[in-house]
Amino acid sequence: MARKRPNYHEDLLERLKDPAYAVEYLEAALAERDMPAVFLLALRNVAEARGMARLARETKLNRENLYAMLSERGNPVLSSLYVILDALGMRLSVELKPVA
Repeated sequence: MARKRPNYHEDLLERLKDPAYAVEYLEAALAERDMPAVFLLALRNVAEARGMARLARETKLNRENLYAMLSERGNPVLSSLYVILDALGMRLSVELKPVA
C-alpha cells in the first residue's frame, strides 16, 4: 500500500501554530532579498495557521481584505500590520544592522 505523502502547506501551518516557530519563520522572511512580498506571504501563512476568521474578528478587519493585503501584491498600511501582529501576539521592532 502506498504511503500518504505529507502535504507541505498543511505541515507548515501545523508548525506555525507554535508562536516561537512563527516568529523565527517571519524573521527569516524579513531577511529575504524580495522581503516585502515574502514577508506578506509568510505573515499570511501564520495568520492561516492561527485561523483567518478568528484573526478577522480580533482585528476588526474584513477577512477578504486580510487575504488581499497579505498576498504577494498586497500593500497593507503600517497600522494594519501592527493590528495583525498584535492579534497574533507579536510586535514590530527595529534593530541595528550588523556592520560588515
